Amino acid sequence: MKQKSTKRWILEALGILLALLWVSPFYLMIVNAFKTKREIFTNTTKLPEVLTFENFKQAFEELTFLQTFINSMLVTVLSVAIILFFSAMAAYALSRNGSKLSNIIFFLFVAAMLIPFQSVMIPLVALFGKANALNFYGLIFMYLGFGCSLSIFLYHGALKGISKSLDEAATIDGCNRLQVFWYIIFPLLKPISITVGILNVIWIWNDFLLPSLVISGEGTDTIPLKLFLFFGQYTKQWHLALAGLTISIIPVIIGYFFAQKQIIKGVSDGAVK
Repeated sequence: MKQKSTKRWILEALGILLALLWVSPFYLMIVNAFKTKREIFTNTTKLPEVLTFENFKQAFEELTFLQTFINSMLVTVLSVAIILFFSAMAAYALSRNGSKLSNIIFFLFVAAMLIPFQSVMIPLVALFGKANALNFYGLIFMYLGFGCSLSIFLYHGALKGISKSLDEAATIDGCNRLQVFWYIIFPLLKPISITVGILNVIWIWNDFLLPSLVISGEGTDTIPLKLFLFFGQYTKQWHLALAGLTISIIPVIIGYFFAQKQIIKGVSDGAVK
């Protein structure tokens, strides 16, 4: 009993240390968002002497936050919706077709997750440079290509836990293949869909590199692109950047807490089954 109790205390202590490690960046961001620029460089870790909301007001104005927020929402929502729809259909087709070709195609999707974006960045811009004129639409199309691999992998794992007898029963009742997927299978994929959605929302919402290569029109910047304006060649406005970051992560955090249970269930469904 003593050995079990000691192990439990050790595991709990390690858990607390890991939790503090993960929370520390959020602590530094939020605490320093309420400080003046001078106070940030004086002591980064201590609490602010006087809470100031001027940073948030100035960051909100310089970011033209409402327009920038709408741009980020437009790109994120459309990209995630398209990724969910096409990835679920592709995973359904691959999981229900047991041929060798289907296995090879699925393997290629999984292997594509190992390719770093930086290795295809220059060829992508060289080939699709004209997509710059499309701005959001070109960016959304590229997100579909880069986001499908992981999404199909998770959907494919979840679909293994859904019996094929449901497909057969729906087919006997007169449903075609699309109706079977849309009315029978897709509603059963709600937990994994929420997981895939949240993972892609976090990635797309925070992405800087791909939008910086594709988006070029005035008034079309996303939040990460606009935040980069606080970092100049000779000066860095950390007080405004941290305030802007604090504002920008609020929607993602709210969405995560509302869908937390479904995310955990969806990840276990996609990884274990």
